[in-house]
Amino acid sequence: MSSTARPQHPLLRRNITSDSVVSSSANSVSVSPIDSPTGSASSTSLSSLGSVDDVKPSTGKLLDTYGNEFEIPDYTIKQLRDAIPKHCFERSGARGLFYVARDVAMMGATFFLFNRFVTPEYVPSTAVRAALWAGYTFVQGLFGTGLWVLAHECGHQSFSPSKVLNDTVGFFCHSALLVPYFSWKISHGKHHKATGHMERDMVFVPKTREEYASRIGKFAHDLHELTEETPIATALHMVGQQLAGWILYLCTNVTGHNYHERQPEGKGKGKRNGWFSGVNHFLPSSPLYEKKDEHLILLSDLGLGLALSALAYVGKNYGWINLLVWYGIPYLWVNHWLVAITYLQHTDPTLPHYDANTWTYTRGAAATIDREFGFIGRTLFHGIIETHVLHHYVSTIPFYHADEASEAIKKVMGKHYRSDTEGGSLGFLRALWRSARWCQWVEPSEGAQGEGKGVFFFRNRNGLGTQPRKLAPKGAKMELGAEEE
Repeated sequence: MSSTARPQHPLLRRNITSDSVVSSSANSVSVSPIDSPTGSASSTSLSSLGSVDDVKPSTGKLLDTYGNEFEIPDYTIKQLRDAIPKHCFERSGARGLFYVARDVAMMGATFFLFNRFVTPEYVPSTAVRAALWAGYTFVQGLFGTGLWVLAHECGHQSFSPSKVLNDTVGFFCHSALLVPYFSWKISHGKHHKATGHMERDMVFVPKTREEYASRIGKFAHDLHELTEETPIATALHMVGQQLAGWILYLCTNVTGHNYHERQPEGKGKGKRNGWFSGVNHFLPSSPLYEKKDEHLILLSDLGLGLALSALAYVGKNYGWINLLVWYGIPYLWVNHWLVAITYLQHTDPTLPHYDANTWTYTRGAAATIDREFGFIGRTLFHGIIETHVLHHYVSTIPFYHADEASEAIKKVMGKHYRSDTEGGSLGFLRALWRSARWCQWVEPSEGAQGEGKGVFFFRNRNGLGTQPRKLAPKGAKMELGAEEE
């Protein structure tokens, strides 16, 4: 097969097997997982392997940031679900509780061992004790993240068949980690319903060219001429994102969509993301929620209040420095991992985003990527990094069946399945830097036509990968019109 696409970036590994061909008889144009009407045969089907030229009249030439040619997914949710073995949908409350007990036991054992033995009596050197306690904060951050992921399973009802058990376990686990369980559960569910949608997604909505230009005080027309952003600036931005990103998201809805005026009940009138705007995860009046959910927001706040009261008791009776080491710094580690995981699940040079006219549920769910984080990811983080694409298609499958189910859907997704597993755990960390440098704003491809104009890819002003579109200078259209007159 001849192709004009540039060579695929060596850091990206897409799983394409010989049996990845699926029928083109059903083209997904659905807006929800259960609404997948049958359409006409798609020229972008994986069975149409003769040439990519067939898609150009309808979408034009779409290039991701690496320069790989992109085709819009054409399979259906039903095809994916039918490919997954039935036992993968089975949930066990007992098994879920075992993992919760395991994670809590590891946290408790670590706390006991360090408080019992990392003392001046056993470790006379202050420097060594400080280093060991620093290690303690890191390890507890890993265990805390694992517990967070299990509460996340509860929010998706994949923890057990019982909604009561799911919400009870999720409420207590998330509250202990200062997460407003029901508030987050509701907004996160909306994220799943609109993944990759430029106007409705609730998490990591990328900046458009105009928004990015506004942030740096430049005209959108001039971005392609700007010099490279310094690595120091990128590093500082990453530090701020990793330290404060999660808290800012809860308090100001940063990275979430900013179209609250469209809230059907009118709660979003005049409200924009930001401090003191009423758009947050704590107020029942927030436009992130409907009126029927307001009692759940208050219940989430109660959970936070109880957790903060317990922490205040510990600080007052055992010392605020001890509280900082025992809980505060591990809490920041948990926040770091949450932001890193979520950011890298939805930000990559290969991933598209869609405007309101082009987005469908099937397309948006494919705009995610699996990565690899070794023992930490698969054992301590319960596979949330390695099986995220599946999670966006069928979020009720428990994590212990997710690997098998992921392998099953790869055969249907074919070239549309994305993974970046090069380098394992170190590769995951390197991807943070790579995405920060490569993924600065999104825009349509230079050669996009028709529906393709609603497919957005990341671009940057660092000269990396596919270059930004060259827009006509500001005012050029007006001058041309004057000449024609």
